[in-house]
Formats: sequence, C-alpha cells, structure tokens
Amino acid sequence: MINNKKVLGIITARKGSKGLKNKNLLKLNGYPLIYWPIKAFKNSKYVDDFILSTDSTKILEIANKFDCKTPFVRPANLAKDNSSSIDVVIHAINFFKSKNILFDYVALLEPTSPLTTAKDLDKAIIKLKKHKSANSIVGISKIINNHPDFNIKINNKSFIKFAKKKIKRRQEISDLYFLDGSLYISKISSLIKYRSFYQNKTIGFLTPKWKSFEIDDYVDFLTISTIMKNRKKL
Repeated sequence: MINNKKVLGIITARKGSKGLKNKNLLKLNGYPLIYWPIKAFKNSKYVDDFILSTDSTKILEIANKFDCKTPFVRPANLAKDNSSSIDVVIHAINFFKSKNILFDYVALLEPTSPLTTAKDLDKAIIKLKKHKSANSIVGISKIINNHPDFNIKINNKSFIKFAKKKIKRRQEISDLYFLDGSLYISKISSLIKYRSFYQNKTIGFLTPKWKSFEIDDYVDFLTISTIMKNRKKL
C-alpha cells in the first residue's frame, strides 16, 4: 500500500511459447523464469497482494512452491496466441472484484523481463504516485544501436541507400526511447477505461541498457544469463 492506495501485482505466464519452448520454466541462474517476478513482488514495499495467471497446471504448481498465489486457472479463451495481456489483467482484477476485494493500482510483471527487481518496482510506484496528473507508468530504455538516424535501406541490387542528409555521429543524435517491457503499472480506473497501460497520461520509467533485455529467443536467454552472472559489475 502507498498513501492508502492498494496495489495488486499480476504475473502472466501461459504454457504456449513459439519462440522458445517452455520459456516460462527455463532455468535462469538456477531458478525458473517465473521465480524472478515472484521475487520482485514478494520483496516490494508497496504491493499488497500478487498472483500468477496461467493456463498451465505445471506452472501453477511451481509458482505455489515459491509462495505465489494462483487462485484460478486462466480460461482457455485468454490463453491463445492472439490473446491480449490486458484482457488477462482485467480478468484477474474482476476475479478479486467478484470477491469484494478492491485495489487502486495494478502492476504487471512478465517472466520474460527477469532483471526487474523489487527496487525497480517500488521506484516506479513512487514516481507514478508523485506525478499528480499521470495515470500509468511503463518501462522505457534509450535507443542506442538501433537509432533511426543509423538506419539504412537496400535497393533491388543490394546496394545500400544512404539518406541524403549527413550521417550523424553518435554524439549528435537526439535521444529516443523504446518500450522495453520491464514493468507496467496503472491506476485501475484508467486501465479499465483505456484497456491499455499505454494511455494519454503515461510516463516512462527509465531503465539502463542492461535491464532492458527481454527473453524472446535463445540468444536473449543467453544474454540475460550472462548479465545475471555479472550484474554486480554493472
């Protein structure tokens, strides 16, 4: 709870994964991916309660071993490849509402962003609460290597087509950011209204480059595994 406002944490982890088989249960630094958001929520100062939403009994059982609540099995219609994460979040909110348990804020963490910690989560909650006109906050990171000013095209003869303007040095490019998926927090009232964490009054929570990686494939997994082993040096 923060300033008498209750915060619900939700972890989404379905069993299907096309890019990396059984992704949510892959062992990272000795623990399955679902362990890391569980740890973040468990150690948060401001999250009042948290659950994991899954359609997998195996994921459910493993989450329970880490003292994570799994009060329901996610309905099949919310566990398809094209199912919206917002629908999954709203389903969880409505589950609590049906039991007359109400929250003011909802925070979403995904196992594919295991570098997000309780400290990150609490900083983001504080930032959102202090920003009087903001309704939500999402993780962002600065674009460096893939900045649009460095992008090129290739013509039908495989020749590079350079832009007419002069190619800038890294020191000359303007700052741009991307949505890194590290965390999502919103007032529940505005989340229901916009059906998104990306709203007209959304602010960014800036993460360093090393925390911005998501696990979509095995290369990402190896990258984050290396970061995990060396994070004290970062």
